[in-house]
Amino acid sequence: MHAYQSLPEVARYQYWEPRSRDEVAVEVAKWAAADGTPEAPLSMVFAVTLKDGGALIGDMVLLFRDREAGQGEIGFSINPVHAGRGYATEAAVAVINLGFGHFNLHRIYGRCDARNERSWRLMERLGMRREAHFREHALFKGEWDEEFYYALLSREWADLRREAN
Repeated sequence: MHAYQSLPEVARYQYWEPRSRDEVAVEVAKWAAADGTPEAPLSMVFAVTLKDGGALIGDMVLLFRDREAGQGEIGFSINPVHAGRGYATEAAVAVINLGFGHFNLHRIYGRCDARNERSWRLMERLGMRREAHFREHALFKGEWDEEFYYALLSREWADLRREAN
């Protein structure tokens, strides 16, 4: 994990700076600690690994933002060495399937810095629609940021899966 979380280009659009090995260890310990219950976790973090050899190339998170309204948020970090090969898309499909299937979420959204083209293109490939573009809405790492919000409803996801098969 340190191999990619220590990279400035990975941390650029995250809420953290490049992490040391010790900082990565602290983060992994947080992820491993139970938050909520197995039936109703507050978040779930997944390792993205290569099928061939099992090398760790990234992580995905599913945050349960509003249980009553069935709202979840997806997030991801991928080692840029492995970008452009479909791994992030494949992992995101699995996480979205879990959110809509097992956890019966109604809506899953994602957000990213407007300059993070890889992130918003991934959300578009997943079939998510851009719902918002916030301009200069917050100071982020010392400068005004612009943020895109994308979302997908469970029925839209079901339609996309039917069309794909």
